[in-house]
Amino acid sequence: MSESRSWTYRDAGVDIDAATEGLSKVKPQLRRTFGERVLTDIGSFGGLFDAKFPSVDHPVLVSSCDGVGTKLKLAFATGRHDTIGADLVNHCINDILVQGAKPLFFLDYFATGKLSSDTVAEVVGGMARACEAEGVALIGGETAEMPGMYADGEYDLAGFIVGMADKSRLVIGDRIQPGHKLIALPSTGLHTNGYSLAQKVAFDVAGHSPQTKLDELGGESLGDALLRTHRCYLRPVMRVLEATDEVHGMVHITGGGLYDNIPRVLPSGCRAVVDGSSWQVPPLFRLLTEWGNVPPKERFRVFNMGIGYVLIVPESKVSDVCQQLRDSGEQPWELGGIEEGETGVTILGVD
Repeated sequence: MSESRSWTYRDAGVDIDAATEGLSKVKPQLRRTFGERVLTDIGSFGGLFDAKFPSVDHPVLVSSCDGVGTKLKLAFATGRHDTIGADLVNHCINDILVQGAKPLFFLDYFATGKLSSDTVAEVVGGMARACEAEGVALIGGETAEMPGMYADGEYDLAGFIVGMADKSRLVIGDRIQPGHKLIALPSTGLHTNGYSLAQKVAFDVAGHSPQTKLDELGGESLGDALLRTHRCYLRPVMRVLEATDEVHGMVHITGGGLYDNIPRVLPSGCRAVVDGSSWQVPPLFRLLTEWGNVPPKERFRVFNMGIGYVLIVPESKVSDVCQQLRDSGEQPWELGGIEEGETGVTILGVD
């Protein structure tokens, strides 16, 4: 060839400027999450965080990473991207909260085939609002544009969190014993689990759309009900932990539901017995399980069924802990108890 075309990254499908433009829209929100412990600005190769904890005898770092699963598909279908970032942050905070850790900083990974600066701004803006609300620094992240890796308009999302707890105040389940009680806190909806089944039965089996409004949901659209933000339990739970050291175990009810998550904190020889009549399953879960004719045990393994968080305390502390939670605006209830037996969960009325 006598003359060759000049190719650019943009010609290959990567628009570096789109990411820069998207992040520039939320820079003020990101900086509001920083606080005096963050020692770097947006765009540094690594985020620096001052790790001095003079008031803590033995600080222990607690970390976790997670995603929001196929709830993303619902965001794509509805064009709503302003809540999915908060889902991610709150999920990660709850995961380290169960061990008594206060979150310090958060990082995200956003990957897509073709970047939309508006979508980046909505998603990261949602993360920033959630971090600011809970006093967490959104210290850094990665925005990756990879042509051909994702369908048009789709992206993937992951979050990484680091928190801290005093070693003497860690909650790791080792003090749980028969006679302890389970205290439940309600979820706001599906949170970030069960969406593959939920969307299958709602849209493919029942024939609804995200825009369908249902009387059972008080006239709320199905899309809005399914996109309810995964709530954060940090403030009410920390209020309890600061008042007492008698919370011996905590559980974030995520993938696997009550059956798979409660055993993660139980010592050998302890079995959780849940009273299946102690709460009223919210309408959204009843609809989904009816549309899909979902077997009872499957319901409690796939969905949280209205329970987002569980505390395990001695029987003598149930009243005090419940009152502290109510003082924080929560509506706790006694879910069941711990009995001697093979490690696992029995749900009365289901098993």
